[in-house]
Amino acid sequence: MEIIKKYFNALSEKQLEHFTRLQALYTHWNEHINVISRKDIDALYEKHILHSLSICRICAFEKGIRVVDIGTGGGFPGIPLAIYYPDVSFVLVDSIGKKIKVVNEIADTLGLQNVRAVHSRIEALPEKDFDLAVSRAVAPLLQLGKWAQAALRPEGNQGLICLKGGNLEAEIRASGLKTKIWPLKDFFPEPFFETKYVVWSEISGKSR
Repeated sequence: MEIIKKYFNALSEKQLEHFTRLQALYTHWNEHINVISRKDIDALYEKHILHSLSICRICAFEKGIRVVDIGTGGGFPGIPLAIYYPDVSFVLVDSIGKKIKVVNEIADTLGLQNVRAVHSRIEALPEKDFDLAVSRAVAPLLQLGKWAQAALRPEGNQGLICLKGGNLEAEIRASGLKTKIWPLKDFFPEPFFETKYVVWSEISGKSR
């Protein structure tokens, strides 16, 4: 938890409480349903929560927007972002039901009114009116772009924010998307972030 306070030192008491409780909640649920690598559970704050919050270093979400988390898994980046942005609505989507069960239980326990978790493939989600899509290590950018385009509302300039690692040059080129990339080592000197990036892609929803 100290690493979160180190890089985000203006959190409210409620936000601090929510972030603090995540360790016990994920440890408990991980004993029943493996949503985080066993070897990573002790590094929850660095490898999952701070990694998710790195998105907040490159953009600020406007109050009242709707965000879809594509392939949320155990709730990343959606849960940390929902705690950080209590006035933004988040829909966390995953095709694996047991992971969505964990996300719902954690959101309910914390009383996160701005989170809804849905057991569905993103392409089957009936809602098509999101302002922004986020995702972490789910699929190549080309596929993520297609999924995001189908979920975003058609008017205006929406976008997709991905957390990715490794050499992304070929993946970005193959996607054909207009992108901007931020190396996380510029924000966080910890070795884990050495090859991690935030990737922004400009995407507008399909006309329907």
